[in-house]
Amino acid sequence: MTTNDQHYINLVLEGDTHAFSTLVGRYKNLVFTLALRMLKNTEEAEEVAQDAFIKVYKSLAKFKGDSKFSTWIYKVTYNTCLDRIKKNKKYFNNVAINEFTEHEIKTIDNALNYLEQEEYKQSIKDCIAMLPSDDAFLLTLYYFEELSLDEISKTIGLTANNVKVKLFRSRKKLAHILRERLEPEIIENYERPGR
Repeated sequence: MTTNDQHYINLVLEGDTHAFSTLVGRYKNLVFTLALRMLKNTEEAEEVAQDAFIKVYKSLAKFKGDSKFSTWIYKVTYNTCLDRIKKNKKYFNNVAINEFTEHEIKTIDNALNYLEQEEYKQSIKDCIAMLPSDDAFLLTLYYFEELSLDEISKTIGLTANNVKVKLFRSRKKLAHILRERLEPEIIENYERPGR
């Protein structure tokens, strides 16, 4: 689907404004989801999604193609969300983190690897939505959009190592929420050998 993004970008740059609607159609759900993860408010997420697409449209000529177009859109969305958060002067609620063993982190990763099971998918999304904005954004890109560490580092402007550390911390916070919210037997199912 994304292989011909450049075709539509070229059309827009040549003056075909209708071609931009194809790009918007392609990415609007994801941009909204990412904004919602960070802002925790539907109306604000809708406004930020619109603002992000306006910024993308106005600066389309600056897109050099050194990363995927989707990565560039995520970065614009991320920065637009940060601007909105600064403007609103809202502060994140930090989730208390207990010490976790490597085994527990692996258990959560195993749970996230089985996201195709619909009954768990929504529960895990709900738990991710309870995280602070940055954590929810990172986990969404990593697990749901399956971006690499390099792609995420380009999106949020940190080194891949910093992203790795932040992902580890985000997963610890998510593990805390999952253990509180999800039925213990769900976690036990993922801990069984051979899964």
